[in-house]
Amino acid sequence: MVRVFMSPKWLLIAAVLGFSGVALGAFGAHGLKGAIANSIDAGERLGWWETAAKYHLVHALAVGLLAVAMDRLGLVGTASASSFAIGVVLFSGSLYVMGATGTRALTLLTPLGGLFLLAGWALLVLAAWKAQQ
Repeated sequence: MVRVFMSPKWLLIAAVLGFSGVALGAFGAHGLKGAIANSIDAGERLGWWETAAKYHLVHALAVGLLAVAMDRLGLVGTASASSFAIGVVLFSGSLYVMGATGTRALTLLTPLGGLFLLAGWALLVLAAWKAQQ
């Protein structure tokens, strides 16, 4: 029988990310859509929100999977999960603010968040490769 050590801390973070992703996605589809319907840039803002929610949820799942495999992936797995979580806050968070307010003040945070998401995937590749050794 294979024993798996699950990281409760990372599972909690994944659950919070998943819950907030679903809640924010639903708000965008229902509350935000009506609130900005008369805005000239409503379509663009809803697009930002949808992209934010999509990346938010995908990376919530990635953190959850990492939580289950953390014993095999060690510090590199932790670094990957951390990068995903930071990336969600920066990437999705900046898009949520842009979608809700129409302001582009946080535009520079979006690509920085994207770099954290990419780093998370690169670190996951490294962790998986090291786990094979």
